Amino acid sequence: MARKISIARESWPIQGTFTISRGSRTEAWVLTVTMEEDGAVGRGECVPYARYGESLDSVTAQIESIRAALEAGMDRAALQDALPAGAARNAVDCALWDLEAKRSGTPVWKLAGLEPLGPVTTAYTLSLGSVESMGEKAREASHRPLLKLKLTGDGDLERVRAVRRNAPDSRIIVDANEAWSIDHLREFGVSFRELGVELIEQPLKAGEDEALGAVTSPIPLCADESCHDTATLPGLAGRYAMVNIKLDKTGGLTEALKLRAAARAAGFQVMVGCMVGTSLAMAPAALVAQGAEVVDLDGPLLLARDRDPGLRFDGAEVQPPESVLWG
Repeated sequence: MARKISIARESWPIQGTFTISRGSRTEAWVLTVTMEEDGAVGRGECVPYARYGESLDSVTAQIESIRAALEAGMDRAALQDALPAGAARNAVDCALWDLEAKRSGTPVWKLAGLEPLGPVTTAYTLSLGSVESMGEKAREASHRPLLKLKLTGDGDLERVRAVRRNAPDSRIIVDANEAWSIDHLREFGVSFRELGVELIEQPLKAGEDEALGAVTSPIPLCADESCHDTATLPGLAGRYAMVNIKLDKTGGLTEALKLRAAARAAGFQVMVGCMVGTSLAMAPAALVAQGAEVVDLDGPLLLARDRDPGLRFDGAEVQPPESVLWG
């Protein structure tokens, strides 16, 4: 039976408004690839990201450009050369992993040569807002063990103080999403450390990483927008202690697992993150998250509703995906 490919655009409502330094949104638009072959069905989800020049239209066009090859049986190895790293390849790559698992009756972790999956503890993101609103959100989330704060520059010290005051027992990491200057990094470092901040994610714009060589940060730095795949890893040495691996950046699980191995070999710690998407997007990332120092797979927790069935969250603990969802 020939392989059939379908592409669907879906909108998932976000609880309230999700805001970072680049803007706000109230819904998450995702693109889902479904593959059917020999009675088996495999799925993959991606979130096109404007920051990387992606849109639903551009990602759809990328997948359509290889539809014939995919329906003729293109495998994951050939896919790595057929599409660049990014959201389009992610959806296709994860659908191919899922399809292989469903056809063979073998779970993806075993296909990937990994150990059986265990639960991981995820961070919970507080989106950017006023000092008062972030303090209130922190109070509501103070039972969660790890909070990730979206920041923007001026006023961030007051924001972190308000969060710490209202969530005294939670661990805190922060994400500037490229919005800081080198002066912000110098200004906030010591005060943030005193407030218990454990990690600063992507303080400067990607491409300005060289400036980090002139600053000794009292808090470890994590590369996000500066780290996409294994090709981007060498330029981060000596500037970042950690890299954030997201499947929408790596172009799927295949490259994400390679990036994790390369990062470990190069001495980086590992964070596994996500865009705001459904459990279908988080499920493959659960493989990469095994043993990671920081896990940020809270996308479904930020939505007003999720896929059914979706991942099971026991508080902050994410259980391994069931095969009916993915893998």
